[in-house]
Amino acid sequence: MIILGLNAYHGDSSACIIKDGVLIAAAEEERFRRIKHWAGFPSEAIKYCLEEAGIRLEQVDFTAVNRYPRASLWRRAMFVLSNRPNIALIFEKFKNLRKISKIEDEMANVIPGASYKGKICFVEHHKAHLVSAFFVSPYEQAVSVSVDGFGDFASTSWGIGKNNKIDIDGRVFFPHSLGIFYQALTQYLGFPNYGDEYKVMGLAPYGKPHYMDEMRKIVRLKDDGTFDLNLDFFRHHIDKVSYEWEGCSPEVGTLYTSALETLLGPVRQKGDTISQKHIDIARSIQAMYEEAFFHLLNSLHAKYKIDNLALAGGCAMNSVANGKISRQTPFKNIYIQSAAGDAGGALGAALSVWYEESDADRHFIMDHANWGPGYSNSYSSMLLEVNEKKLMNQHCDSKEIPDTKQLCQEIALAISEGKVVGWFQGRMEWGPRALGNRSILGDPRRANMKEILNVKIKRRESFRPFAPSILREKVSEWFEIEDEVPFMMKVFPIKESKRKEVPAVTHVDGSGRLQTVTKEANPLYHQLIQEFYEITGVPMVLNTSFNENEPVVCKPEEALDCFLRTKMDLLVLGNHIITRQKVSLNRDIRKRAPKLRDAKIDKTGSDS
Repeated sequence: MIILGLNAYHGDSSACIIKDGVLIAAAEEERFRRIKHWAGFPSEAIKYCLEEAGIRLEQVDFTAVNRYPRASLWRRAMFVLSNRPNIALIFEKFKNLRKISKIEDEMANVIPGASYKGKICFVEHHKAHLVSAFFVSPYEQAVSVSVDGFGDFASTSWGIGKNNKIDIDGRVFFPHSLGIFYQALTQYLGFPNYGDEYKVMGLAPYGKPHYMDEMRKIVRLKDDGTFDLNLDFFRHHIDKVSYEWEGCSPEVGTLYTSALETLLGPVRQKGDTISQKHIDIARSIQAMYEEAFFHLLNSLHAKYKIDNLALAGGCAMNSVANGKISRQTPFKNIYIQSAAGDAGGALGAALSVWYEESDADRHFIMDHANWGPGYSNSYSSMLLEVNEKKLMNQHCDSKEIPDTKQLCQEIALAISEGKVVGWFQGRMEWGPRALGNRSILGDPRRANMKEILNVKIKRRESFRPFAPSILREKVSEWFEIEDEVPFMMKVFPIKESKRKEVPAVTHVDGSGRLQTVTKEANPLYHQLIQEFYEITGVPMVLNTSFNENEPVVCKPEEALDCFLRTKMDLLVLGNHIITRQKVSLNRDIRKRAPKLRDAKIDKTGSDS
């Protein structure tokens, strides 16, 4: 049985394809359209999935969409009667629902000349989230929780997953939402773009939670473990908040009211300096989210007495809170898949239909994220040949190293010498994190590496941190919590004795958003980090996404273009290394390695 899963007409539109319950391919539409968080119908992602699976559109049995237009109709009607919202708001909601009804027409036009004969299935948004978390987890039984902005009139849901079934026991309904709380306060702090919540999360450790009294006036915890919003501070439930969800980067209108400014002071405008007050408010926003989140999780553990947790929804991307779950709740085992946000709803919808139709036992565990397009070395060779003149004009050289060990040795040495490396390997990652296939790599020991990356390559705010990719077997030596974190979804404290050794990946509060790397999941990336460890004695590299204010690169052409327009030192495309002529790779690795391992790195990042 072949099932296409879609997240359509929403931010992070995406597609995946499963065959007999096993994932074959998955990708976000933004990677093909080159527009961040692209919203609309994911036609290009569908084409990729079909091509990767070697399947014609006519062979697809079901298309599963992570929306159910008829969900909670009675509650919707009662809400309208009770609250009498702006008529424009009602029109906007129905307009969005009508888009979903166009799926069948869209499917018929995905591939010119092909016909779609399968059935269209609609899966309630939060059910898709819960399924996407639990059904690909390693647990036979778990509490499954979804927390996000909104989908199908709910913001939060939970239940128990057992084998191939999930029983949904509860929901928090519109207009109450932790996702809306975080997004509205993110707008208030002067970060208006869709998905900017991670900026608040990155800013928060620099501040103190001095505004908790104010936050508790905005979010109120309830005795049953849930929460509600003080709606005096929000517009989304009563006024028409503009949403742009079709064929573009998503845009969301202002979610807060003037009452928020009365409570917290004037809104930070675009271009305004980030003051200490703003920083303290950011910390308070994060602390309030965690307070409500752990309040819910502690209530659910007390109710179900199950130690396994499977987590999804946009709020599941809050890696700072995720890293505290095992300390702030009794849950012992936490699984969060690589595309936990709305993109992952495509997978949840597909798996939901699979298990409903087949009633088969679960047999697929997502233990890696490499489900996107991959490109051969011969493809890279042709690309470099075509661009030979451009490379010469920019004073670049290229060479091929077929031996992977030698390749990893040379690149590890370059990183240890302070070079910034674009690393393009294998299949693209599923989800927003670069996990060692579409990554920019640097030396975590160098205090100035963060500044180099932010100013010269990433061109982003200085307060945003970078992540360490660490050998799985070395986690307990460097972090205060021992855990497997393959998808970079948790922030843990770095051991105090180790923080000065890796300043480029240590946040101001001593934490790091780690990614654990195993030989089984990504043998080449593991080997590269192992070679860096043998040279330096540090079993990790700095890892950030391969992009420059754009979606993560998908194709070798995009990687080459990003390399040439930034100040990266090296680009690795499979077995090909492209260097700027001023950069020399020292082939005498064995002689240099002991000296580098013993070298100290001063505060400016130079060898001493």
